[in-house]
Amino acid sequence: MNKKYNVAVVGATGAVGETIISILDQRNFPVDNLYPLASANSAGKKVFFQGKSWTVQDLDKFDFSQAQIGLFSAGGSISEKYVPIATAKNCIVIDNTSHFRREKDIPLVVPEVNEHAIADYKNHNIIANPNCSTIQMLVALKPIYDAVGIERINVATYQAVSGSGKKAIEELTKQITSLLNGKEVDVSVYPKQIAFNVIPHIDCFQENKYTKEEMKIVWETKKIFNDENILVNPTAVRVPVIYGHSEAVHIETKNKISAKEAKELLSKANGVTVIDKCEDGGYATPFVEATNFDNTFVSRIREDISHEKGLNLWVVSDNVRKGAALNTIQIAEVLIKKYI
Repeated sequence: MNKKYNVAVVGATGAVGETIISILDQRNFPVDNLYPLASANSAGKKVFFQGKSWTVQDLDKFDFSQAQIGLFSAGGSISEKYVPIATAKNCIVIDNTSHFRREKDIPLVVPEVNEHAIADYKNHNIIANPNCSTIQMLVALKPIYDAVGIERINVATYQAVSGSGKKAIEELTKQITSLLNGKEVDVSVYPKQIAFNVIPHIDCFQENKYTKEEMKIVWETKKIFNDENILVNPTAVRVPVIYGHSEAVHIETKNKISAKEAKELLSKANGVTVIDKCEDGGYATPFVEATNFDNTFVSRIREDISHEKGLNLWVVSDNVRKGAALNTIQIAEVLIKKYI
């Protein structure tokens, strides 16, 4: 009989938590008992899994010795408080917040890129899940990095509002409804109206004038590639899209690679789907192609006319799925297959 595991999902009623539970079901993850956990306000709600409903429990009252695996997606402050409680009870945590990502001895993992790092979970019983924008970018760049090396990455992200949670989705839809009905909009989640607008500001500004979201891409790329010399220059922008992050990625490689060679590499890469035709609609978009799909989509593969070793890519992925929930579960799948 195949071994089954008791799994706690922290933040079970949030956008990512709900998707985690859905993907656990879709991928037949070997769950014995599911423990959906949330704040006291959400305790008592029901989630549907394995053909039946499960009651959401109060995180503050949960005994983590009941779970072998904890999947956290409830925000950095929650992880800061409760992850040490969980790991002290021998629950292995895969954390989807930014809280542990920069800790040197805590692995930061994208399975298609650095699966081997999962072995280091034993340091603290914690594995960190990277930022959604970092995940999709590195899934796309890994084959090229391995083939010819990458010296520098310039990336502009176009990030969906779901990256900010349910309240941001509600704000966008309400603003659109208000504007179409000639009414004033309410602005609370973002510093400016997001409907029919773009905002070049995600997370708080840092001393170097980059935002924290932008610096996450820098820090995490270096750690995941285990390459302190790689140069990363990001601009993160919030756009009025509900699901699916897009990225215009411009790289400078160590050795020359043609667009044709890059396309061939990417076409064979794990977790990548190439849609790259120079015609109307011959490219991936966040809503039509990426939403509710597992893979990262790569389009507009072309050589940079301004740089001898430059290459341009358009990278799209479902930020709640591959950028958060799916990546978490893929880590858990490797964990149970190879390590526990």
